Amino acid sequence: MARPKQFKMPDVGEGLTEADIIEWRVRVGDTVAINDVLLEVETAKAVVELPSPFAGVVTSIHFQAGQTVDVGAAIIDIADESAQDDAINAEQEDTKHEVLVGYGPTRSNVVRRPRREAAAPILVSDRLMPQGEAPRATPPVRKLARELGIDVRALTGTGPQGRVIREDLLRSSSDTAEPSAPAGPAPETRTAIKGVRKATAEAMVRSAFTAPHVTEWLTVDVTRTVKFVTRLREHPDFAGIRVSPLIVVAQAVLLAVRRYPAINSKWIETSGEIVQYGDVNLGIAAATPRGLLVPNVRSAQHLSMAELASAVTAMIAEAREGRTPVERMKDGTFTITNIGVFGIDGGTPILNPGEAAILCFGQIRRQPWEHNGKIKLRNITTLSLSFDHRLVDGELGSRVLADIGATLNDPLLALSLAAAGRS
Repeated sequence: MARPKQFKMPDVGEGLTEADIIEWRVRVGDTVAINDVLLEVETAKAVVELPSPFAGVVTSIHFQAGQTVDVGAAIIDIADESAQDDAINAEQEDTKHEVLVGYGPTRSNVVRRPRREAAAPILVSDRLMPQGEAPRATPPVRKLARELGIDVRALTGTGPQGRVIREDLLRSSSDTAEPSAPAGPAPETRTAIKGVRKATAEAMVRSAFTAPHVTEWLTVDVTRTVKFVTRLREHPDFAGIRVSPLIVVAQAVLLAVRRYPAINSKWIETSGEIVQYGDVNLGIAAATPRGLLVPNVRSAQHLSMAELASAVTAMIAEAREGRTPVERMKDGTFTITNIGVFGIDGGTPILNPGEAAILCFGQIRRQPWEHNGKIKLRNITTLSLSFDHRLVDGELGSRVLADIGATLNDPLLALSLAAAGRS
């Protein structure tokens, strides 16, 4: 057999040093073609499928699911099947020469290729799946299924195209759970710190102890924004697009950055420079089963509101399903974190490294508020802006936050003035 070729763990992101193996799609003895998916890995930024750069037969697998592998380490060996066939055929051809009639080659010279067994089915989520059949759940859902001991194949998915989603697993787990016996202390649960959670923790510690954070707060009457969102949902341009107040907040941020571009910057300690970005790569923090992810919409300042709403909706869905491309996790310039969806009024968010500011959007709730000289029930929210005080002083941070608040207070007026400013 020809000497196997080794496939080494690639750097699937910018500067990553390791990746965690989620699951293998092949076994030893399987025949693979170029670009067949060999395995799924989780990095600090995304879940990635690794295709095979070689065609041939899998001869060995060096790491198992759940292990952390350094970039550059050999993870699988693949032997070139065609080279093996050529070698066998050449040896058999030699035995055909100079043989007398009635006599065959001696048994010691016969080379018989071992019969290969049928390709084993692919192991997916602790279940056997026929080769070629696509998994019916995303990588994070399959990982959760393994942890809960649930056979994904036995469930009826309620997601798109019958896909099994997280809620299906939780529902199945609660339906089959047996009452626990009230004996002894509750067992501890330990989870390895790795992947996205590890990278997020390291980034937040680095940011908190590197950039001097300042956080300012603003309470805003967003009754007009709530009505504006209702009108957008009825507009033909937004047909089929999920529209929420978050989209208006994102548009307000883009308008504020246009008026105060210095907020869209970063501090580079090594070179002693402040870099002001040309584009606004708008990050939206998303809570996912793998931890907090902050994918970003590239050059968001060039998008219409409908395009922005569509891009943000698709981006958050990708993040929650574990399908965020590595490219979408890089080079963010300004971030919005929406904690209002959890029923929280406000907070002091920590900057993403390389960004000067992050906006926290709290819940919208009805409460008494002074309006036109009278106390009425209005839709109120709280905004908080954290910024790097090395390059954003109190005046700039205050003006940006006030500008965002003014847009949310009267979005139609703000957008009209912005459109007039462009013309």
